[in-house]
Amino acid sequence: MIPKEKLRDWAAGYGIALEEEMLERLDRYAGLLCAYNEKVNLTAITEPEEIARKHFLDSLLLAAALPLPEGTRLADVGTGAGFPGVPLKILRPDLSLTLIDSLQKRITFLQALSQEISLPFEALHLRAEEAGRQKGLREGFSVVTARAVASLPVLCEYCLPLVKPGGSFAALKSRGVQEEIEEAKRAISLLGGELEQVRRFQLPGEEERAIVLIRKISQTPPKYPRSSAKMAKSPL
Repeated sequence: MIPKEKLRDWAAGYGIALEEEMLERLDRYAGLLCAYNEKVNLTAITEPEEIARKHFLDSLLLAAALPLPEGTRLADVGTGAGFPGVPLKILRPDLSLTLIDSLQKRITFLQALSQEISLPFEALHLRAEEAGRQKGLREGFSVVTARAVASLPVLCEYCLPLVKPGGSFAALKSRGVQEEIEEAKRAISLLGGELEQVRRFQLPGEEERAIVLIRKISQTPPKYPRSSAKMAKSPL
């Protein structure tokens, strides 16, 4: 379904090596995504080359931006149809992956996807702010990531409580991220984080991508995360 050779070449341009088995799994992923999408709204992107470029390659850029040691415990917050977490798991089956989403229909798809591509991962039906207060999840992950879920100040409050001290939060963003970073400085500090760097990439077709890397340097105060209503009414 997807243009596998083109995706392999694109990924190689960022230093990411996709083996044949990985490409086969990504192809099965795309097939199931499109089949499910006819019943459940998972994505507006359904053209095979666009899935390969805007979903798969975009997700895999995290592996080029951030070192992921063997067995890294990684959480993907507001994962939707599994981006960026599942493509990363396909690239790195050693990762311990937890996907978090608030809609059961997406979790049902992700559970079916795990079977389809023969890779185990955890898919939790939880709101992000609930996950951030739950024992075993709070400050339990070396890496937490999210893609296009919310503005950066709100995203930090959703995600940083899940990151253990010494770990990283990676926010996948598109162009115009500098303004969001300025707005998020107070939130990052209050939640125990420190802006580490911004890695910038350009997808084939000239779309700009930015991965904001935030290091967790101290524990998040117990009062965070707040409810989503409070976050919306009064962002940090």
